[in-house]
Amino acid sequence: MTSVRAPERTAVPPPPDPPFPFRQFIVKMHGRCNLACRYCYLYEGPDDTWRTRPATASPAVLGRTADRVAEHARAHDLTALSLVLHGGEPLLAGADTLARFTDLVRDRVPASCAVHPTVQTNATLLTERRLAVLARHGIRVGISLDGGLPTHNARRTDRAGRPSWPAASRGARLLADRFPEAYAGILLVVDPATDPVETYESLLALRPPALDLLLPHGNWAAPPPHWGSTGAPYGDWLCAVFDRWWSSGRRETRVRLFEECIALLLGLPAATESLGLAPFDAVVVETDGAIEQVDSLKSCYEGAAETGLDVFRHGFDEALRHPGIAARQAGAASLAARCRACPLLSVCGGGHYAHRYRAGHGFENPSVYCADLQRFIRHVARRLPADTSGERSAS
Repeated sequence: MTSVRAPERTAVPPPPDPPFPFRQFIVKMHGRCNLACRYCYLYEGPDDTWRTRPATASPAVLGRTADRVAEHARAHDLTALSLVLHGGEPLLAGADTLARFTDLVRDRVPASCAVHPTVQTNATLLTERRLAVLARHGIRVGISLDGGLPTHNARRTDRAGRPSWPAASRGARLLADRFPEAYAGILLVVDPATDPVETYESLLALRPPALDLLLPHGNWAAPPPHWGSTGAPYGDWLCAVFDRWWSSGRRETRVRLFEECIALLLGLPAATESLGLAPFDAVVVETDGAIEQVDSLKSCYEGAAETGLDVFRHGFDEALRHPGIAARQAGAASLAARCRACPLLSVCGGGHYAHRYRAGHGFENPSVYCADLQRFIRHVARRLPADTSGERSAS
């Protein structure tokens, strides 16, 4: 394993006083995956600290994590929190383990705090029994796919090089047919090499209640595929899907990125990791109990997500004081001067934090997707005046 790099030094504004509490707790139930997707930033990227961690979170780690979540909820009078059961592929830990841990958190948080659990899976291990267990314990299921056709998922293979699509599509359809109440939606990473409208419509066939469209994790040191200094291929892709979704009357499914962009353009509150200036409120617990920042930072350099904290010795309030988390809660003050002067600041928010990284300069830079975000946001803004005048006056 390569040595861990020293953290990038950038000017970090003081954190808000008091800092905003965490409301999203991402718990690594299993640290390995049954697929070998060739583009995976976690297992194929610059950070390979996963190799030295246990494959599965132990009962001791899960028990202490539940204690710490409850402690944080109690200290900040949280009325609701999101519990994200993650991996790797979390179902490798077993549906019963996910259910027991969810019940443990519910039992330990104050009765006034609602726990909203979700598992994010590649869908290949979904069976009727596992889905029944998850549904019975109120765990919603989010699926990660590259599209709704076999050709879209050609790079998502198992470790023997076999296609994952047959098992994944079977799991997705089982979820939609038999357990629609547990269906959280589909997460898709944008690929400009695919036809945007075909990709969107192929996913509709899997009947997701919501779509999350994410830009692939790239930065100035390691630009994303199809990226260049001119043009906006990712923005163009998003605009094409937006037009298709908008023309349908937005009734086919929710697309969170689009809804959040519209809300921000209308001056309404919105919270997303990719847009806006809302303070970030997510934290990760690794399989060994380490408290970390979100995994997307691992696409930048080895050790970028580390805090030096763990659930056995530290509470989540200590993580709130970490410089990286403080920077993500400081709003516009943590952004590059060019971003602060941009008229799209309140909507763009500088883009995803990990996409701002430049080797030797840290994260105080515009997003590597700056042109794409401008293309997309301006396109959405042009569609609004004629179609949302009623919404605007009502708000």
